[in-house]
Amino acid sequence: MFYYLSGTVAHIAPFLAVIDCGGVGYACKTTNYTLGTIQKGEKAKLFTYLSVKEDAVDLYGFSTQEELNLFQLLISVSGVGPKAALSILSSSTPSNLALSIITGDVKTLTAAQGVGKKIAQRIVLELKDKLAKEQGVSFESTSPLPSAAGTVIPEDKAGEAGAALAVLGYSQSEISKALKGIDMASLTLEEVIKQALARMMQ
Repeated sequence: MFYYLSGTVAHIAPFLAVIDCGGVGYACKTTNYTLGTIQKGEKAKLFTYLSVKEDAVDLYGFSTQEELNLFQLLISVSGVGPKAALSILSSSTPSNLALSIITGDVKTLTAAQGVGKKIAQRIVLELKDKLAKEQGVSFESTSPLPSAAGTVIPEDKAGEAGAALAVLGYSQSEISKALKGIDMASLTLEEVIKQALARMMQ
């Protein structure tokens, strides 16, 4: 129903941002990450997700499409509701969270309030499988890509970087273009992902 809201930030509270759009205040449940990107009294654009249940209608808003994509992926996991998804997204940046899921970093996921080890393991298991099918990403191996120096990027690093970007909703063509020319041999996986994200946002 709502793709995004664009207006003035009228109010900010823990996990909540109210956006004034033409005199109507829309209460958006959100994350610490998004709250850190907006300020009261200034213009903001939040990508939204509308949750309709028998006893409640809730609107969720995120500063980037990537964070919204992650939210939708998280709530698709059995046992993970919107509240837990917001907690997980609030504990890290979207890129670091994507990296944690792809690499099976359960410890980082359990750092979120209310998220136990079993739920974290389920998130890793279900999202890896889902992304492998929907994005066509292999977590076992990926065709090696040439780096800027003409060397070959290790398959595991190329695969994990590509898979992490797929979590954020990017297509395979966008991922290949963003990774091309990055000297992965001398960078950590997190640095590779951050450079690729910076390229796609230009």
